[in-house]
Amino acid sequence: MTGTEITRTTLGTGGPEVGVQGLGCMGMSFAYGPTDETEARATLERALELGVTLYDTADMYGFGENEKFIAPFVRAHRDEIVLATKFGIQLDPDDPARRTIRNDRGYLRSCVEGSLRRLGVETIDLYYMHRRDPDVPIEETAGAMAELVTEGKVRRLGLSEVTGDELRAAHAVHPIAAVQSEWSLFSRDVERTAVPAAAGLGVAFVPYSPLGRGFLTGAFTDAIQELSSDDFRRTMPRFSGENAAANAALLEPVRAVAEARGATPGQIALAWVHARAERHGLSVVPIPGTRKRSRVEENTAASRIALTAEELARLDPIADRVAGTRYPSMSFTSAGRE
Repeated sequence: MTGTEITRTTLGTGGPEVGVQGLGCMGMSFAYGPTDETEARATLERALELGVTLYDTADMYGFGENEKFIAPFVRAHRDEIVLATKFGIQLDPDDPARRTIRNDRGYLRSCVEGSLRRLGVETIDLYYMHRRDPDVPIEETAGAMAELVTEGKVRRLGLSEVTGDELRAAHAVHPIAAVQSEWSLFSRDVERTAVPAAAGLGVAFVPYSPLGRGFLTGAFTDAIQELSSDDFRRTMPRFSGENAAANAALLEPVRAVAEARGATPGQIALAWVHARAERHGLSVVPIPGTRKRSRVEENTAASRIALTAEELARLDPIADRVAGTRYPSMSFTSAGRE
């Protein structure tokens, strides 16, 4: 290991070793406006050089285009990486903004076959239920997902945006390796039930949007004013108008700690997530998304920053003061069902 490589952790009890930080691949071809494909592909390679081994995508990112985009990289490094993808959000080709949540067995099986085909692999390392359909008992979904493990199409199971009770119910049917939910300085609702349940069960936690979709880095201050018309963040209440202005003011402690450390605000935000892992006693592998090599270098360096108790005391109150919700509707999040 060189001085630039990140350390490793276990992805849940009995799970594979992965770098303590993963890479969210969604923005490379979906949701965040125009992208430079050549730079994005170089970013995948640079992340691996730095010790990043968990790569995250989903079937709904661009109607499967994101899976196709990372497929050449996945196949070239199949034995070096842990591949994660998801099912559960069905898009309408005639109205991409319309989303339906499906957890039924028939839909699951059609989704896994599609993902395997687009990725060009025989087995998915970590397969998540992307969102929870309350009309389908989670025990049924977990049982149907477990069949995929028996058949060798999937190695380990994951859940996204589930409550503590939902995690326990699914885990009783088949071991769950990881829970993926939003967790950051701006979003701490998972700490109510999901994080304690994961810690108790030996399940890893994979925080998505640990940089607040870029807002915590200072990359933008108002989504409507600064981001392209096709950028998904324009729909999120906390990133525009009065909410955005109020939330930008909350970043002062982040900037102050960063300046004192000779670090960036984004690195402090990621270091905070790693600190929460120690606080709650569980394995945490945040998956900040980026399309640039310089950013993945910056992000991975954050795993070597250990925040002090004093610094954490300055940062911890931020989430309680955030204006606006994570999504226009929170009904499909774990917080919306608690």
